[in-house]
Amino acid sequence: MSKVRAKKHLGQHFLCDLQVAERIASSLTGFGDTRKLLEIGPGMGVLTDYLLEKPWELTLIEIDSESVSYLREKYAGRALTILEGDFLASQYRSLYEAPYAIIGNFPYNISSQIFFKVLEERHQVMEVVGMLQKEVAERITSPKGSKTYGILSVLLQAFYVAEYLFTVPPDVFDPPPKVTSAVIRLKRNSVQELPCNEKLFFRLVKQAFHTRRKTLRNALKPMGLSEEFRSMELLDLRAEQLGVDDFVYLTQKLESSWKL
Repeated sequence: MSKVRAKKHLGQHFLCDLQVAERIASSLTGFGDTRKLLEIGPGMGVLTDYLLEKPWELTLIEIDSESVSYLREKYAGRALTILEGDFLASQYRSLYEAPYAIIGNFPYNISSQIFFKVLEERHQVMEVVGMLQKEVAERITSPKGSKTYGILSVLLQAFYVAEYLFTVPPDVFDPPPKVTSAVIRLKRNSVQELPCNEKLFFRLVKQAFHTRRKTLRNALKPMGLSEEFRSMELLDLRAEQLGVDDFVYLTQKLESSWKL
C-alpha cells in the first residue's frame, strides 16, 4: 500500500510516533461501560492499530477518500466499520444513537467545531479522548479565572469533567505542524439537564465572552436587561470570573426578569 499524502486543506498531520499513539489509545477508560467507539480522522490508522487491540466496537469516520481507500485495504477482513464522510455533517447523526465514545487526532481547523458537535450529542457521548492544538486543549480544560477560560470551557464543563492529559511536540507528526499539540479527556458528568433554560444558557455564555474584557453588565446589554437584573452584584465581574453554577444562576435570573 502506498503512503497517503497529507492534505493541507483538510488540516492533516499524520501521527508517526507509536508510543504517543499507544498512550492516546490507553487514555480511553470505557467510562459508563461504553463499548462503542468512533475514531474521527484516522488517516493511515496509526492510532487505529492500538484501538483494535482493545475490546471496542470500532467505527472509523474519514473525510479523505484517499485515506478511506488505504484503510479499507489495510483492515480488510477486520472487525470494524469504515465510513467515508464528515463527522460534522448532520446526515451522520442517526448512526450514533446509542451511547458511544470518541477518539481522534482532530484536525486543528475543525477541533472546536467537533466539541460543539459533542455538546449537541452530549446525551450519547460518554467520553472523548482527543489530540488537538495545545491552545484549544488549555481553553477547554481551564478553570474559571484563567485567561484561557472561555465559551468552550463553560459549555463543556457544564456536562463533562475535562482533563488535560499530556503535551505532544510537533516532531511526532508528518508533516510537523507549526504548533504544539495536547491530549485531553472528557468524561460525562451526572448532569442530564441544567436547572435552567439550556438554550438561553448557551446564548448567555456566548454573549458574555463576546466582549470578555467588559463587565457582564456591559457585555450582556444586547440581551435586553431589566433594571432589576442590571443591579445584580454578579454583573460587576467579567465572564472569565464565573463558573458554570454562576452562569446557571444568571440564566435563571434573566429568564425570571423577562417574565415579570
